[in-house]
Amino acid sequence: MTTRTTTGTTVTTTATAAAAPRGARFLRVAVALQTLTIFLQAVSAGVLLSSSHGELLHGVGARVMYGASMLYVLAAVLAWRPGGGSPRPIAYASGFLVLASAQVVLGIAHVPSVHVPLGVLMFGLSVLVLARQNTGTAGGRGLSGGSGPERS
Repeated sequence: MTTRTTTGTTVTTTATAAAAPRGARFLRVAVALQTLTIFLQAVSAGVLLSSSHGELLHGVGARVMYGASMLYVLAAVLAWRPGGGSPRPIAYASGFLVLASAQVVLGIAHVPSVHVPLGVLMFGLSVLVLARQNTGTAGGRGLSGGSGPERS
């Protein structure tokens, strides 16, 4: 921790202040990766319907998508704890991991009547979270859970 005084104002800098932008950046990358993998799953589902190679592609994509969902949880925890952000993204990430788990189970059980709409829902939610992160708003509050830049 370093402290300096400038014209009567004391400024304190800590390592966690530097970790916040990195944590937020990692969180954005994780959500973008998750969104991309869910989109590629929709593409591979189309290939599955029209080609014999689609099943392998969709199966591999499911594992990658599940891994991306786990990475999102890790990124949310890292953005929260050392970065000083809000714990709210952890709830979102955990919810996505639950949905991804349900997707895998429904896919293995061959229940397309639920598997396909759930995939569409997951893609829409993931795009929504990604858009909110890139605009810096989540319910009017910013994804870090703070009230935004302080105004004097």
